[in-house]
Amino acid sequence: MRPFEDVVTDEGPVVWRVCRSLLGPADAEDAWSETFLAALRAYPGLPPGSNVRGWLTTIAYRKAIDVLRADARRPVPHAVPPEPPPALPPASATDHGELADALRRLPPKQQACVVLRHLADLPYDTIAGQLGISTAAARRNAADGLAALRRNPTLRPHPDLEPARP
Repeated sequence: MRPFEDVVTDEGPVVWRVCRSLLGPADAEDAWSETFLAALRAYPGLPPGSNVRGWLTTIAYRKAIDVLRADARRPVPHAVPPEPPPALPPASATDHGELADALRRLPPKQQACVVLRHLADLPYDTIAGQLGISTAAARRNAADGLAALRRNPTLRPHPDLEPARP
């Protein structure tokens, strides 16, 4: 079994893409950290020969969903007017905010299939197993989600939206 530090180095960018595609920058950092904390605890018990990338992206996806659910449960004060948001830093070359916003607007299964297939580069059978759906449903959800993204007029062509090769 590879040292966990090597796993973090090798798979960290993929986990980051999964977290960032579903969450804003601050929440994505928290979900990324939570993913590797949970993985560190469970890594010694991972069976040899396991798909580590698939395992980590499943944890990352679930951590991101936990953040979204927690945000939805937080009460919003109505009596106090909101403060103006702080100025956002300029978007970097790796911060595809328009794409992330469009991904967040997809239905949950389409969102999950697009993220796991095209950003985490997982095969459809692995995605199907993670989401508890058939391989055909994973393909259909990914295709429908990708089609919706391509129809979005605010998005520029992006290399992550190119069809994956089987």
